[in-house]
This record gives sequence, C-alpha cells and structure tokens, in this order.
Amino acid sequence: MLTERQLFFKHLAQTSPDPLALEIVKAEGLYLYSSDGRKYIDMISGISVSNTGHRHPEVTEAVRRQLDKYMHLMVYGEYILSPQVKLATKLAGILPANLNSVYLVNSGSEAVEGALKLAKKFTGRTEIAAFINAYHGSTQGSLSVMGNEDFKRAFRPLLPGIRFLKFNHSDDLKNIDKTVACVIVEPVQGEAGVIVPEEGFLNALREKCNETGTLLIFDEVQTGFGRTGKMFAMEKFGVIPDIIILAKGMGGGMPVGAFVASEEIMSSFMSQPALGHITTFGGHPVCCAAAVANIAVIENEKLAETVTRKEKLFRQLLVHPLIREVRCSGLLIAVDLGDAGKVKSLITACLVNGLILDWFLFNDRSLRIAPPLIITESEIREACSVIIKCLSEIQI
Repeated sequence: MLTERQLFFKHLAQTSPDPLALEIVKAEGLYLYSSDGRKYIDMISGISVSNTGHRHPEVTEAVRRQLDKYMHLMVYGEYILSPQVKLATKLAGILPANLNSVYLVNSGSEAVEGALKLAKKFTGRTEIAAFINAYHGSTQGSLSVMGNEDFKRAFRPLLPGIRFLKFNHSDDLKNIDKTVACVIVEPVQGEAGVIVPEEGFLNALREKCNETGTLLIFDEVQTGFGRTGKMFAMEKFGVIPDIIILAKGMGGGMPVGAFVASEEIMSSFMSQPALGHITTFGGHPVCCAAAVANIAVIENEKLAETVTRKEKLFRQLLVHPLIREVRCSGLLIAVDLGDAGKVKSLITACLVNGLILDWFLFNDRSLRIAPPLIITESEIREACSVIIKCLSEIQI
C-alpha cells in the first residue's frame, strides 16, 4: 500500500519540482506538528492567513455551531443566510463609511476578478492600471494585473488594456487618465519583498484618481486584519479606496474573501445584465461564521495593537553581518540577505531546526516572516535565535 507521501506526489497536482512536503498531522496556535513527531514554529501563517493562530478555539467553536445548522443552501445572494449577513454587517462597521456593500467570494483571486469587473461596469471604461512587482492572484484577470512578466509569459494573451506603473514613482501617475477604469494597488507590496509606500505616494494616487474619475482599488489580501498594526493598512496611510479586496486573514483558516465598495458602485451588478457577478460557494455559511468569530478575536484580544511592539522586537533581534536590511510593515517582514542562494540555505537550515520561513515570489534575495499575530515576545526571541544561529552556520 502506498504511503500518503507517495500518494501526494502521485495524485496531487504539483506546482513546483521541489515542494516542502511536510506531512502535518496537527496545528495549534503558533505550532505545526508533523507525522514524524516534530514540532515546528510557523513563522508564515500559511502566507498571512492564520492571523489568530491555528485553530483558535473561538473560531473552531463558531464552525461547529454553524455545522449544526446548515452548510451550502443556494448560490450567493438568493437566500438570507445569517452568517453572511453578520459578516457583511461587521465588515461595513469596521470599514470607512463609503465601503458599505460587501460581495462575498471564496478567495483573494476571486475578489480581484470581481473588483476589476465592477470597476469596468461602473465607469464604462476598459483600461486598468496596476504596478510593477504587484501580486494579485493567478486567475486570468488577476494574472493580467500581476506586475511580473516571468509569471505571465506562458499564459498570454491575457486581458488587454493593462498599463503598469512604478510603485513609489509619483511621476508615473501621469499615465492615469480618463480612459482608466481603475487603479489596483497593494498599500504595501507583499511579494515584491515588503515595499512600503513613501510618504505622500498613496495620497497622490488618490488625488489623481479623483481628478480622472478613476476608481482606486486597494488589495489588502495580505495586509488586512491586523497584519500591519491596524485592522487595515489603509488606516496607516490615511487613504480610503473606492473598492477594497479582502481574504487570507479574514477567515481564521477558512476560505473566504470579499470585495467591498459603496452601494452606488456595487449596484452596477444588478442590471444590464442582472447577475453581473455570480458565485456558487462564495460566502459559504461555515466560512462566514468562522470569519465573524475571527474578527471578534482580533478585536477582543487587541491583536493589532500588539503588532508594533512585536515588529520593533524583530528589528532589534534580527541583526547579523549577512542581514543587509529588515523591511517591516507590522508583522509583514522581509529580511534581505542580498543573495538568493543564502535565502534558500537559511530557509532549509531553519526548517531542520524546527522553524518555518518562506521566500517572496518577486524578491528571491529576501525571506518572509509573517507569524500569527498571537506570537509572544518569548516566541519571537526563540525564533530569532534560530535564525541568527542558522545564519552563522551558513556563513562558515
């Protein structure tokens, strides 16, 4: 009989020639446990998903309660489902007043697809502006606004009418004109290696969109739900978009996403044609129940308020001759080693020592740290100690 490891490679579609292939049998809080009895510190949260940790008891209890009532009943938007209503109402309550109409989907990529369609429908325009080294997902539309040609070349032709701008280059904003339906931007570029906007850049982008009647879309899939030290990164920069895209850290480990706009903008999907955007499983009741509980945990445990202090501790401890720079936006952290080989060696060495790190899609010279927000200061010290130890070993 084949083992699960053998079946993994035999029947599960592979996306790279060298997956980590950790066989995890349990996850709790900050930790993952493998089939061979090893315990790992998870420093990437499933790529900024498990902000409240793995299997937070309040999230798992919310899932159990909803399972006792119902799961899928009907395509999105046809029935009044309490978990969907509660989640949409909660999101509208914690977002700015203009972001009050919520369309629930399954993932960040699907939310991007819906947001792009919505912008084109509302404005009647076809051009879209995005940024070099931006990541917005891997479906056809989201791939079209990805700012890295290496990941796109094999899948062309993609959406036409996409123009790319340089992040933090205000001169490039002149390329936004009245033919552009929307500009989609990460308030902090994630896969580029945690690139934070320079002072005033996002404000200038907002002003240019106002001037041209272009909708501004913030992709907060990685930065939302406390990751940067605020519930949403836009709060750090004082800029409010016309549409916001949410996923990852919203569901407490369950798959759920959303794009949120004003009622005026969102109503574009109601006519010419009706059913302008459709999803079968979007806003799944169990996922929505988990998300409501997850947001309550972030608020009640004041997790976002702890992030700045924890970010500072990471900065203090991540000091080593091989570290060129540490870039942070809260607990979204890039450690720049300046060399892809060193990054790979460090990730491998840390894994052997029970610490899970990761890399960035568009920056192979830096490694990713994005732990659950529940991480304690003693756990930060332990993790950084492993990193420094492994750096010293690969330096020899």
